[in-house]
Amino acid sequence: MSTPRFSPTTTTVVFVLGGPGSGKGTQSANLVRDYGFTHLSAGDLLRAEQVREGSQAGELIRTYIREGKIVPMEITVKLLSDAMAETLVAGTNPAANAGSKPRFLVDGFPRKLDQAVFFEDTVCPSEMTLFLDCPEEVMEARLLKRGETSGRDDDNAESIRKRFRTFVETSMPVVEAFAAQGKVVSVKATGDVGDVYKRIRAGLLEKGLNPL
Repeated sequence: MSTPRFSPTTTTVVFVLGGPGSGKGTQSANLVRDYGFTHLSAGDLLRAEQVREGSQAGELIRTYIREGKIVPMEITVKLLSDAMAETLVAGTNPAANAGSKPRFLVDGFPRKLDQAVFFEDTVCPSEMTLFLDCPEEVMEARLLKRGETSGRDDDNAESIRKRFRTFVETSMPVVEAFAAQGKVVSVKATGDVGDVYKRIRAGLLEKGLNPL
């Protein structure tokens, strides 16, 4: 058994999961502001890596993304792990600078159970997973609205339904596995953004995580 790169006694990792359009980006921004998290998006890291000069994995990532396949988890997990290390070396984690344990908010990952296991075995066991529970019809309405201005190819009804199916089939087992360990804060992600955030704060407080 390899030892994780970071210890949960010195580093706090929170995963944010939810279907497409459940509000992960919006609520992540609130959590960064109030809780001193460094926000890590697996998708953003992969997009940056595929265009980074001298990247050994760039071409491989481009091929996988172009073909609509999931990038091998070893690559994604390494990018997340290195981003955490860089943040700590640079001294840019707000929680750490406020005298607390460094806090990392990992958004949109793990998407599958094997990714979750691999991350916890090699990088850091997570403190908890924040699950934004949102009905499909609400997410579809939000994404279609966003699609009017986002320019994203996948903000259309057919793609949205496919993404939702994928989430239910591959990501819900992650939520269920962490729930069985008592490590999930499940929040109804419907209604006003501010109301959803209040529910999140209450859920985090129950798990002992306070704002800075």
